[in-house]
Amino acid sequence: MKGEFESLVSQDTPVLVDFYADWCGPCQAMAPVLKEVAKEHEGKVKIIKIDVDKNQPLAQKFGVRSIPTFILFKNGELIWRKGGMMTSRELSSLILKEA
Repeated sequence: MKGEFESLVSQDTPVLVDFYADWCGPCQAMAPVLKEVAKEHEGKVKIIKIDVDKNQPLAQKFGVRSIPTFILFKNGELIWRKGGMMTSRELSSLILKEA
């Protein structure tokens, strides 16, 4: 998974990583927001979801202590990170700054 993750976030296209868990209520509430943002920015940003329960080493590597946590990567570099719930407008504006 680690090598696969590195190659995913090393692209020119910004990659938004959603660290979540199936049992997390706020994470579930963010699902439709992420879907809306993905549709709105199709081709401009890639969104991937990482289950912290199944990928603990990756979550630890990025210091994910609460979920949901969103981290935006571009060309393998961490551009910004934000924890907690967001509106689609808030998430979109953060992505647009980097896309």
